[in-house]
Amino acid sequence: MHIIRFKMAALICLGFLLVACSSGSVKRIDVDKEVALSDKWNDIDSKLVAEEMMSDMLTFPWFREFQFKHAGNPTVIVQTIRNKSHDHIPVDTFINDIKRSLLRLGKVDFVVSGEERNAIRTEREDQELNALAGTNAQFGLEHGAGFALSGSINSIVDSNGDQRVSFYQVDLKLIDMTTNKEVWNGQKKIKKLADKGFF
Repeated sequence: MHIIRFKMAALICLGFLLVACSSGSVKRIDVDKEVALSDKWNDIDSKLVAEEMMSDMLTFPWFREFQFKHAGNPTVIVQTIRNKSHDHIPVDTFINDIKRSLLRLGKVDFVVSGEERNAIRTEREDQELNALAGTNAQFGLEHGAGFALSGSINSIVDSNGDQRVSFYQVDLKLIDMTTNKEVWNGQKKIKKLADKGFF
């Protein structure tokens, strides 16, 4: 009798466990829809900051002067954008948002840098040895960058225990690589107020 009751109790517990495990759900949502689960930097922050700062960059005199003096688009290389904030921010995602916002406008060209550039050169060397003649990429035809983009992301956090204010500041600058002149300096600030349940 005791064994039967024990088995029934075990089955009931297992049933509750299965119901609890199946109560969660996952659904696909629009990638442009903001889902703020906390006051941390998120994908919408990255996208909005990139779009606003790049639009601002094109309103500065350097862009009009370049268009007046040259044919084609200015070529930019992204150097270092450092995350100095308290938050873990995937800087590569932010850099890609910057590139995408400018490439979509069709007014600036980018050249790759660092490891990505080295990988392309290695691939070109491999093509030189193994690709069918006339189909391999040529050496010595890379586009040099006329401008270098760099910057940083900083943050300040203040809390009284019940609420927390997270302040992010993104500073970017564009340098003329021939003259070393800083031709654009952009700044974007984001401030978020979170109640205790969100941190």
